[in-house]
Amino acid sequence: MEANKIIIKPLLSEKSYSDIANKKYWFVVDKSATKTQVKQAVEEIFGVKVASVNTSITAGKPKKRQGRVTGHTSSIKKAIVTLAKDSKPIAFFESLS
Repeated sequence: MEANKIIIKPLLSEKSYSDIANKKYWFVVDKSATKTQVKQAVEEIFGVKVASVNTSITAGKPKKRQGRVTGHTSSIKKAIVTLAKDSKPIAFFESLS
């Protein structure tokens, strides 16, 4: 898989903002991507050294319209990437913290 297809987008929330100071970055990744593929993709795209990767799949939530459930939102796979202590931070996130 290509690195650009593995990393879909950064995941930005209050909790992910607080982890930026600890060199932890959150991404939405392809559901079929492994931890090793995510690690290689982040290292290739951002030019950093990754220490660890944690992944989790979040189930879709029910959609409601006028009190009735009409379907579900898509489920996503999240990856929390921790950089090595000697690695430089990711420049894209530095302007956000």
